[in-house]
Amino acid sequence: MRRHHSAFASNDQQSVPLHVVTKDTLSDWLDGQPERVRAWLSSVGFQGNSGETICVPDASGGLDLAVFGMGRAAARARGRFALGTARQKLPAGTYHLAGGIPDADLPEQALAWLLAGYSFDRFRHRPAEELSLPALKAPAGIDAHRIETLASAEWLTRDLINTPASQLGPEELETTVLTLADDFNAQVSVTYGDDLLVENFPLIHAVGRASDRMPRLLDLRWGDEGPSLTLVGKGVCFDTGGLNIKPGASMGLMKKDMGGAATVLGLAMMIMALGWKVRLRVLIPAVENSISGSAMRPGDVLTARNGRTVEVNNTDAEGRLVLADALALACEEAPDALICMATLTGAARVALGPDLPPFYTDDEPLADALARAARSEADPLWRMPFHAPYESLIEPGIADLDNAPSGGMAGSITAALFLRRFAEGAQRFAHFDIYGWQPVAAPARPKGGVGQGARALLRALPEVLGPGIDPTARNADAP
Repeated sequence: MRRHHSAFASNDQQSVPLHVVTKDTLSDWLDGQPERVRAWLSSVGFQGNSGETICVPDASGGLDLAVFGMGRAAARARGRFALGTARQKLPAGTYHLAGGIPDADLPEQALAWLLAGYSFDRFRHRPAEELSLPALKAPAGIDAHRIETLASAEWLTRDLINTPASQLGPEELETTVLTLADDFNAQVSVTYGDDLLVENFPLIHAVGRASDRMPRLLDLRWGDEGPSLTLVGKGVCFDTGGLNIKPGASMGLMKKDMGGAATVLGLAMMIMALGWKVRLRVLIPAVENSISGSAMRPGDVLTARNGRTVEVNNTDAEGRLVLADALALACEEAPDALICMATLTGAARVALGPDLPPFYTDDEPLADALARAARSEADPLWRMPFHAPYESLIEPGIADLDNAPSGGMAGSITAALFLRRFAEGAQRFAHFDIYGWQPVAAPARPKGGVGQGARALLRALPEVLGPGIDPTARNADAP
């Protein structure tokens, strides 16, 4: 787990005050400052605009204080993680917040600061000074350990998504799971290659058999008390589209097609690091959807683990196939909650864009908890329906189910309905159709891989599984 720049500074370090102001509070704040500070800010034209960051020197030319602007309330409603911008603009050193951020917003902004330290530099040779970022002391009143845990888990998710497929295939994803298990004393079992057929995971085998990188099912378990929680993540390490090959423009980002696996691993890391009282299980079908003479074909009919038959009308709709076997396995234990995360459909992006993942659930308490958590955790989500009239679209006639209904409409909903057929038996089920990618840099979110939904789930799940499962939770009832 990388912690470079993802932890707060020690409280015993000397630090520079960082004042946060808005356009509305700037005048009153200036009234309380020495004349030299007012003169300096006037000379540079500081107005408290969103992202404005100014350093004020002391009489000897050293750094006396820094000021960061957050604009007006209307502008802030259009974004989040504003303080991450300050970390990118301030010189190296140690800072402490000197006021200006409401207590209710401190956890989000403290997390923003840590997330802004992320960079994926595995393949870049950068001077040491470029990697030197300012540090922040943990603001009073926040749970510093919890926020550092969220940041470290997000870094894991981002690293996995950003890593090229040449360096991250099913085997390397397995290594990540084994390392995480070793860190938290979890147990892992793995089913490989043709053993997937022996152990009745035919859809995972069918999707991954064309690649010379052996498909596998990764199964992590942790914890021996409390409710049972199973996380399933799509681990397609690269997706060519199979014989229904993707065009080049669509294949360019397919290293991120394991974003569901990366996100559930980040969430699992949070849960284990925070010591939840749950029986946690993580299932990741790890495959590469490739092209060879052994590839599954359009028109093939496959039989899933739960006995349902599936007509493969598009080999590029492979994610729901590997998830189907994993979900069926999960439901054999009837978990108290079953969460599925996948970079599944382009239809979700057309409907809601890259920043707002849809989730599907029939469980009203869970849906309500997720809606509240999405707001409080600055982790946007939007509920979409399991629309029953569309069930007929995934029933082709030749088999029980169709993996790629014709017509192209309601693609995210029909995919969710398909998965629900394999989630029967779970007490609560939710499916997240995430994007896992930040297409344009934003505060605390550089262009590249990004986690979606994990923080909201971390806040929401204790509301439906029992508040006692998270011993570190604070303000769980906050709106």
